[in-house]
Amino acid sequence: MVSMPLPAMASAVAGLVCLAALPAVAAPPAPDVQALLTPALMEDIRGMLDAPVITLSITAQNERRAGIDQAGIDKLDAEWKAQREADDQPLIAATLSSPSSAYLTQVQAGSGGLYAALFVMDANGLNVGQSAVTSDYWQGDEDKFTKTFPVGPDAVFLDAPEFDDGLKVWLVQLNLTLAENGKAIGTATVELNATELARRAGVAY
Repeated sequence: MVSMPLPAMASAVAGLVCLAALPAVAAPPAPDVQALLTPALMEDIRGMLDAPVITLSITAQNERRAGIDQAGIDKLDAEWKAQREADDQPLIAATLSSPSSAYLTQVQAGSGGLYAALFVMDANGLNVGQSAVTSDYWQGDEDKFTKTFPVGPDAVFLDAPEFDDGLKVWLVQLNLTLAENGKAIGTATVELNATELARRAGVAY
């Protein structure tokens, strides 16, 4: 073991204390996502979500879950949360291996970092397809659902941007009602990398 003279050790400790006391790097200002959501981008997003695999998957689950009550919804949500910590994950595995999840995962992978997460829900707010595991199975009590599906077939709700300290980027959730023949059938959440969106638009912030 190499010994260190006391003065040098004291100096080293003082340096570490100073480093620990440095303030965290402040997040850059959030991009103006509203301005960045151009009609062309919204058209692309709606077109992506209008894929037959999404419409058919939501319609099928609406039929399968028809008549489910709140107790049944809560039971499924509890199962999902418990399975997140378990080795056996039948509900999660079934959802992640569905055709709609495979499609959304492929879309996210091909977005060049623009889409951070994608998931779609049925008329009850229960997950149908997703590109990554969510913390819960039921979204029906959250703004992403309550501010879209009950509002109407064309409803859009843009949540507030949040800075991801791990990724060092701004993320924002764009939530939309999904409809078929003018009737709401479910909802979608598109989590956008707002930092990447601003970069593509050539916006300095």
